[in-house]
Amino acid sequence: MTATTTWQHLCAAAKLSEGEPLGFKLGELRIGLYKVDDEIFATDDVCPHAFALLSTGFIEGHVVECPLHGAMFDVRNGECRAGDYDDIRVFQVEVRDGEVYVNIDDANAG
Repeated sequence: MTATTTWQHLCAAAKLSEGEPLGFKLGELRIGLYKVDDEIFATDDVCPHAFALLSTGFIEGHVVECPLHGAMFDVRNGECRAGDYDDIRVFQVEVRDGEVYVNIDDANAG
């Protein structure tokens, strides 16, 4: 049995800037996009501690900090780096013809 793959378009890659996360809503799903060293990463946008959008937080290197709780997550693998919180899901990202797509069916926790 093969896994279902659902790729969703989010934005033009040119819309992303280093160190400036962007948040998107796809139905009930919230996704944060991060550009680090010319690579694009996608994670759950909601902090697992309480409702706060990580895309409104601060990113340094590959680590995004929740603007409310100070929890820190690695955008490459979703691992919680500071605070005693659950890891967040990460999503596969592809850039096709300058457009960013994420695979919402193949999310991995941590």
